[in-house]
Amino acid sequence: MATPPRGRTIAVLPVKRFGAAKQRLDNDLSDGTRRALAEAMVTDVLIALRRAKRVDEVLVVSGETLAVALAAGYDAAAVVDDPTDDGHSAAAARGVAAAIERGATRVLLVPGDCPALDPAEVDELLSDHPATVGAGDGTPEVVVVPDRHGTGTNALLLLPPDAIAPAFGPGSHERHRRLAQEAGARVESADIPTLGLDVDTVDDLAALRVALEDVRGGASHTRGLLARFSRVGGGAG
Repeated sequence: MATPPRGRTIAVLPVKRFGAAKQRLDNDLSDGTRRALAEAMVTDVLIALRRAKRVDEVLVVSGETLAVALAAGYDAAAVVDDPTDDGHSAAAARGVAAAIERGATRVLLVPGDCPALDPAEVDELLSDHPATVGAGDGTPEVVVVPDRHGTGTNALLLLPPDAIAPAFGPGSHERHRRLAQEAGARVESADIPTLGLDVDTVDDLAALRVALEDVRGGASHTRGLLARFSRVGGGAG
């Protein structure tokens, strides 16, 4: 019996303009440091996705000029322009549409502020939820990866890519689960430790800094930047 062809997995990475990124850290970090942090984290995520063996392509969605350059430098397959910067959900939807045009059978939506991302954990997630063409019963599948607080969504795995429309923001973990159920999809929440460490607040930054103490060989750009801080929130622009 012939083995059916393997599905095509595209990771979509929405990147907000660095000047507007991490504004909830505005009272703790200077503008220059926030921009540098955003750049370092995106770089580390791009490197991790490039190293994930089960990711066929990476698409970056951004209107940030520097993000376009980073995408080219770290082997992203393409950049989808985001001229209006209308938010994470809108950028994710742009990326999903582009991924479908490129033949994706499933899409992994990943944020740019999870620099501890472990390629092995990405591969394990994708292995646990195969996208082999012709396999399974045809039921759509949605895997929601919550943030460390359990309320937000740090990543979405969609099979097929348009199984549901991305709806990020406060309370999005349960919202994505509800949307999946309403769409008749199988839905699962998956705890991926290195995808749970996003950075929105100074407490998140402190948690990331502690976690990175045990990281070897990854998140080098973010670790290097944090090493310049005398304390969390003490960076200078």
